[in-house]
Amino acid sequence: MALTLALVQQAFIDDRHTTLERTGQHIRAAAAQGAELVCLQELHAGPYFCQHQSAELFDLAEPLDGPTAQFLGQLAAELNLVIVGSIFERRAKGLYHNTALVFDRSTELAGFYRKMHIPDDPGFYEKYYFTPGDADQPGFEPIETSVGKLGVLVCWDQWYPEAARLMALADADVLIYPTAIGWEPPEDDAEKQRQRDAWMLVQRGHAVANNLPVIAINRVGHEVDPSGVTDGIDFWGNSFVCGPQGELLLHAEHQQETVLMTEIDLQRCEQVRRIWPYLRDRRVDAYQDVTRRFRD
Repeated sequence: MALTLALVQQAFIDDRHTTLERTGQHIRAAAAQGAELVCLQELHAGPYFCQHQSAELFDLAEPLDGPTAQFLGQLAAELNLVIVGSIFERRAKGLYHNTALVFDRSTELAGFYRKMHIPDDPGFYEKYYFTPGDADQPGFEPIETSVGKLGVLVCWDQWYPEAARLMALADADVLIYPTAIGWEPPEDDAEKQRQRDAWMLVQRGHAVANNLPVIAINRVGHEVDPSGVTDGIDFWGNSFVCGPQGELLLHAEHQQETVLMTEIDLQRCEQVRRIWPYLRDRRVDAYQDVTRRFRD
């Protein structure tokens, strides 16, 4: 089954209203070109606010049925699309998540995923804002849609083979990683290249190890740190799609805002797994220690 998909690689522009309006324009353009699935980047409706810690920024959060969800749901229904979006979720008083949303040709939410791995690094102070998702609510479970079972993960999750494997073991048809990752401007060019290459390689490795296509959508543009503690972040774009053997099907430019279109053959996963039967040969009887923090 060939699936036509679109990736919206976008920059934050001025304010949430303007940015979300631009997102809508990109989604409409993708639909006009025949997209069935449209994937948006992490926290696409607003700025990447985690560069510093401020209690006032919790006001940016919204519920699962908030304005961003309503906006995406209306587009999904109107344009007959499956849309993967992202919000800063307010689950309850004092409880917030980084949450991916999926709409399946309807205003109703088809499913959601709360980011499980939360970073805490200079410029990426996410542990201050986001509670990790609960393992059983919904945890590493693919979301059923009309275009297949979507293994939706988020950004920092993309470095963990366990997350990709658990999605594969739950019969996901594709792995999707909405992302917000970039460089600190003072870093030298060689280090920037190493970081970007590692980011692409680890995800292509997940594709190979699980015989699944991978869709990675990153934001672009320079976003300042309002606190002035850092020089801000240069988001490196480079959104891409690879097939179940890690082969690149689509690769965006470094700083270009764009809508990227390609097709993936979901039936190829079955064919590749017959040749490279990793799931068959797993030694599940010998992996008990993988749940330990460290083998000391």
